[in-house]
Amino acid sequence: MKNLFLILLLVTVIPTTAFAQSATGFGLKGGLNYNANGDYFESIGDNAQHPDRNVGYHIGLFGKIGNQIYFKPEVVYTSTKSDYNDDSFEMQKLDAPLLVGLKVLGPISVFGGPSLQYILDTEFDGISISEVKDEFSVGLNFGIGLNFNKVGIDVRYERGFSDNEATFIGNNGVGTSRLDTRPEQLILSLSLIL
Repeated sequence: MKNLFLILLLVTVIPTTAFAQSATGFGLKGGLNYNANGDYFESIGDNAQHPDRNVGYHIGLFGKIGNQIYFKPEVVYTSTKSDYNDDSFEMQKLDAPLLVGLKVLGPISVFGGPSLQYILDTEFDGISISEVKDEFSVGLNFGIGLNFNKVGIDVRYERGFSDNEATFIGNNGVGTSRLDTRPEQLILSLSLIL
């Protein structure tokens, strides 16, 4: 599965760098994520008093090919955090969204597409979780962006397509629990075309 993800990553990056001279370009991006693994809208109500509990970050590279209608592949390192009953679940992953966008009015564009995701590491309040059902999964990204020359800002929603669980053993080896590690998050990004 790791080899499949690396091949898909290369398929994403090579066309981006090869066409960067003749197309819109490539650049850097980064920002904040508001994450909830499993049930996003329920987590907002649960964490209304402490909204920073589910805040993560991302940083990565992107390419943009085209103008009015464009293709925007990305390779992004993402760190997420979610609270479950006052315990913290953290996950680091590589995301490779393959987005298609459309400029709709001036600097405003809408976009969407699949996102390939590979889980690098998971931890539940200091306990490393090694048994994640599927390290590789596919999700969906869609959102809206504003682009001013070389600077852009976008907000998007990400949702995993299939259930994905992590299993861990409770304190003192008593009982097992499962967490839904399927990503469900709002993502705010700032990007710069180089």
